[in-house]
Amino acid sequence: MTATFDPGYWRTAQLRRLGMRVGAGVMVAKNCTIIGAGHGWSNIEIGDNVRIDGFTTIAAADGFLKIGSHIHVGGYAFLQCSGGVTLSDFCNLSQRVSIYSKSDDYTGAFLTNPTVAKEFLGLKVAPVVLGRHVIIGSGSVVLPGCSIGEGSALGALSLVTRKLAPWGIYAGAPARLIRPRSRDLLEKEAEFLRQVNSVGEP
Repeated sequence: MTATFDPGYWRTAQLRRLGMRVGAGVMVAKNCTIIGAGHGWSNIEIGDNVRIDGFTTIAAADGFLKIGSHIHVGGYAFLQCSGGVTLSDFCNLSQRVSIYSKSDDYTGAFLTNPTVAKEFLGLKVAPVVLGRHVIIGSGSVVLPGCSIGEGSALGALSLVTRKLAPWGIYAGAPARLIRPRSRDLLEKEAEFLRQVNSVGEP
């Protein structure tokens, strides 16, 4: 006998009733943790056809999160949004990806962690932007101020410490260029969008 414990997903209509700004076809697992600014989620914007899987944490008590359309965020992801996080259309985050737009200073010159008053911290706060068609492998980490250019892929368990150029395949800690990435997917995107526009969502 197999038992399935599925908490299910909040969908567009329910999310809108909760006060979230979401497009059509949005699914957010009910066991996610989403912390917005103030008493709501006015600094969180989600486009169309987005799925955010279970146990993901979105920490946006300050800053902002902007998620485009046709995006998947795998389970157990962590998005720290104090400096601003942007996921452009067709991004894909695998499981346990962590994106930090705010980080403590690790040199020993300052105290660390959020239980300490800000004047004793040496925080780095800077935006993170993922371009269109970026895919990030499981367990990878993106640090504050980093961007990943359109069409680039990041292998599993990689660490992004700098800007990554478009249309590359990167891996490692720190991430380095392995080889160029094919742009064939742009033809697939055009075909997909033609189908969507002609017959509605597949």
